[in-house]
Amino acid sequence: MLCSVFVFSISYSQEAKKNTKETVTFTVKGMDCENCQKKVEKNLAFEKGVTDLKCNLSTKTVVVTYYKDKTTEKKLKDAFKKIGMEAEPKVEKPKA
Repeated sequence: MLCSVFVFSISYSQEAKKNTKETVTFTVKGMDCENCQKKVEKNLAFEKGVTDLKCNLSTKTVVVTYYKDKTTEKKLKDAFKKIGMEAEPKVEKPKA
């Protein structure tokens, strides 16, 4: 019985960890060329907790998927500042 409790707790903690991902879209001022895009991709991809990163140069947006227990929107904004860019989370407008 002790063994089954242990196995259950491990599988539950792994499931909980899977559900801690969040995705945020940033509008990035200063991402004007392909070199800027590469700079974002190269630096933000290695920020702690980031699991996926998609840049769109034409809309100047970056979609970041990350683990909430490893980083925050504020830390990601600070990462943009480190590379000389200003980023703001894009606010979704509610559908009427």
